[in-house]
Amino acid sequence: MILKRVLVVDDDLAVREAMRQTLELAEYEPITAGSFVEAKDMIGPGFDGVIVSDIRMPGRDGFFLLDYAHGRDPDLPVILLTGEGDIPMAVRAMSAGAFDFLEKPCAASDLTTVIDRALKTRALVLENRALKAQLETGDPAARLLFGKSRLSDGLRDRVRAAARAGTDVLVTGAPGTGISKVAEVIHMCSPAAKAPFEKRAASALDRSAVNQVVQAAEGGTLFLDDIGSLQTDAQIALVDALDAGTVRLIAGSTQDLSKAVDDGRLLADLYYRIEVMVVRIPSLAERPEDIPVLFRHYVAQACEQAGLTAPEVTPDILSDLMARDWPGNTRALMSAAMRFALGLPEAEAQESGLGLAEQMAQVERSLLAEALRRAGGQASAAAVALKLPRKTFYDKLAKYGLKPEAFRA
Repeated sequence: MILKRVLVVDDDLAVREAMRQTLELAEYEPITAGSFVEAKDMIGPGFDGVIVSDIRMPGRDGFFLLDYAHGRDPDLPVILLTGEGDIPMAVRAMSAGAFDFLEKPCAASDLTTVIDRALKTRALVLENRALKAQLETGDPAARLLFGKSRLSDGLRDRVRAAARAGTDVLVTGAPGTGISKVAEVIHMCSPAAKAPFEKRAASALDRSAVNQVVQAAEGGTLFLDDIGSLQTDAQIALVDALDAGTVRLIAGSTQDLSKAVDDGRLLADLYYRIEVMVVRIPSLAERPEDIPVLFRHYVAQACEQAGLTAPEVTPDILSDLMARDWPGNTRALMSAAMRFALGLPEAEAQESGLGLAEQMAQVERSLLAEALRRAGGQASAAAVALKLPRKTFYDKLAKYGLKPEAFRA
């Protein structure tokens, strides 16, 4: 989220115009007002910018404006200006909650440096509020599909439309975009949200297994990932089951299924059922502005699971992340966030030559070990901290050769 709006409040017209020109040259979006009365209707929780105000103004001064702004939104940055060079006044301004204090006339570079800091602070506050609103809403698409971009808005709208339609659905996207998650959100948004949701890898199913999983999903939703790898006899059984109308199919694929039909690997009857409603997940490369939102979410999630304090995600870190192509998409970004949360250097993964699966395994092992360490080797407490069933937790310990007793003091 890049904010550029600056509300300038000063009773001196010449000063206002000079500041407006300075800010416009620096590519900000200045709005000017000659008094508190003129500015007050623009001040509130929805204001996506910061305020720069003179202190000494007739009537309602800068301190009054500061109190009013913080009454409307305690997190709204207000930068106060004075020509007095009055240290006690500066102390009073900072004690009252001003973001910063500058003496007039101030150099353009000093002003823009403070404004940049204030805008970054404001952007983070607004972003966190938007995420909290998404989490608190009853809409699973808003609550579980993160992103602030136009493409993310479009994805959520398409997911809701697919849920309402009630038809079979095809979810497509590049590897790592979260096809399985989107399929589950479609089910959660649908009228059948409380009915069964069964998900399987299509490549593992034969005709008999298809009949079994359709029966398990009866009245609800069946998600088959990589639908193009389903055996031909299993495809026939699936079409027959869908004709009976007892289950809804959501199919996932990272490949062009029309080519699979042309090659005879996918039945046309099956393809044209799912092709009616297609939900395409955009790649990270198409929506880099979503990377900061997703990365912060994954970092917070990893730290919560490991019982760690979240490290600061600086603008430089976010700029570096947004400059990458991310061929592994959100799955790769999640791996990077986990490594960052655990304090593991990114270069270590790049230089090791490990693939994404191996890097994810390293991260998972680190999370398990950290949870055991914090629990003093008490496996049951560590499992609760990671929100894992005990059997799943012990299976993972066995997988990575971790012994709880090794972490006991």
